[in-house]
Amino acid sequence: MTRRSVNDHREAVDALLAPLALNRVSEPLPVSADALAARPDDYRGRILVAELLAPADLPTFDNSQMDGYAVSWFDLVTASGADPVRLAIAPQIAAGDSAAPLLPGTAAPIMTGAPVPPGADAIVPIEQAVPPRFQAPGAAPDADADAPTVSFVEPVTPGSFIRRAGSDVTAGDVLLPAGSILGPAQLGVIAGTGLTEVQVLRRIRVLLVSTGHEIRDAGTTLAPGQIYDSNSVSLSLALQGAGCVVTAVACRSDDADVLLGILADHAATAELIVTVGGVSAGAREVVRDALGPLGVQFGKVAMQPGGPQGFGLATIPVGDTVEASAPDAPAAAPATVAVPVLSLPGNPVSALVSFEMFVRPALRRLSHDEPAERVREVAMIADAVDSPAGVHQVRRGFVSEDGAVTLVGGPSSHLLHSYASSNALVHIPADVEHLDAGDPVMVWRIDD
Repeated sequence: MTRRSVNDHREAVDALLAPLALNRVSEPLPVSADALAARPDDYRGRILVAELLAPADLPTFDNSQMDGYAVSWFDLVTASGADPVRLAIAPQIAAGDSAAPLLPGTAAPIMTGAPVPPGADAIVPIEQAVPPRFQAPGAAPDADADAPTVSFVEPVTPGSFIRRAGSDVTAGDVLLPAGSILGPAQLGVIAGTGLTEVQVLRRIRVLLVSTGHEIRDAGTTLAPGQIYDSNSVSLSLALQGAGCVVTAVACRSDDADVLLGILADHAATAELIVTVGGVSAGAREVVRDALGPLGVQFGKVAMQPGGPQGFGLATIPVGDTVEASAPDAPAAAPATVAVPVLSLPGNPVSALVSFEMFVRPALRRLSHDEPAERVREVAMIADAVDSPAGVHQVRRGFVSEDGAVTLVGGPSSHLLHSYASSNALVHIPADVEHLDAGDPVMVWRIDD
C-alpha cells in the first residue's frame, strides 16, 4: 500500500467493510419479548430487520385521560352554575379494573388509565366537579342527601378526556419501519402492543488484538520497559459505541506465530479483526509479519498521528470447525475464514485518531447509526500553529463557549492524557502549513 490520502483510505476501509451489511441482514437475531423486558439495555441501539405491524390497537381500549368522573354527556346537557346537575355516584373504577355499564343519572369516579365504562362518553376532571374531590364511600355532599352524589355546573362535549382505542396506532398499521433504531420509545411501544418477538440486526462481532511484548494488564507489577495496556480498554469501548460486540485479546509477544495462534483460536466467530500496534517498518513488527502473508496490505496514510495503517481481507486458518454459542455468533464456522482486518498503529493517540478517522464512521454506517460522522463545527483557533507540509494533521483541542478552540498538548502520538482532556479533534488539512490565531479551522466534537 503506497502513501495515500486520508479520503482515499476512508473509501478503502468503507469498501472493505461494506459486505458486513449483507451478512447482518442474512442472519437476523430473533429477540423474545421476555428478553426485551428483562434486559432492555442489551437491545438499546439495535436495528430492526423488517417492519413491525401492530398486533393490536394502542391503546387497546377506551380509557380515561384524567382523574375525574365518567359521565354521559346527555345527563349534563342542562348543567349550569345557576342550576347544577346532581348525579348519584357509581362504584369507582381504577386502572386495571373491569368497568360495569354506567347507568343513566350516575357518575363513576374514574382514575387515569382506567377503562371507560359502557354508557359513558365523557370524563369530567375532578377539579370541575362539586365538590372538587373524591368522596369517601357512603359520604354525602350535604346532610339532606340519602346517598352520595356529585354535582356538575356545565355541559360536556362527547369524547372529552377519553383516550380512544387505536388513537395511537391501529391493529395492522406499521408500528415501526425496517431500519428503526431501538431506543426507549421504540422498545416501549413494542412492549405496549404485546409483540412476542422481533428480529434485529446482529451486532458486528469484532476481535480486537492489542499487540506488543511490552504491554501488561492493569494491577500487575511492571518490569523495566513494560507499559500498561490502554489500547484494549479504549478501543473496546470505542468499538462498542460504534455498535459492535468485542472480544479483546492481548498478544504480549512480537512473535508472529503467537499472534497467528490467537487468530486461530478466535477468528472463526469474528466478522472483523482490529489489531493495534506492530504495523510500522521496524525489525519486529508482529502484525506485519503475521498478516502480510495472509493478504493484509501495509503502508502509510498522509496523516499525523496515525500514518502507518494496514487493511485487507485476510485468509486465516482456524483449525477444526468451531461450534459457536454466543447470541451474535453464527451456528458454525469453517476451518479457514476470510476476515477483513484493520490494523492500527500502537501509540494510544494514533490508535484512537485512526479509529475516529477510518473505523468509527464505517461501522456506524453499517449499524445505521445516525449521524455516522462526528458533529463538525468551524472554530477559531486560539493560538498560531504550524503543521507539516502534505500531511493532514489531527490535533486535540478544547472548544470553549465563545467558539474558540485551544490546542491541548502537542502533536505527539503518546499524549493520551491530552486526548482525555479534549472535547474536539482539530483538523489541519494537508495543504495548510500554518494557521494564525483567529483563523477558522474544522473541528470534530468528541464530547458525546
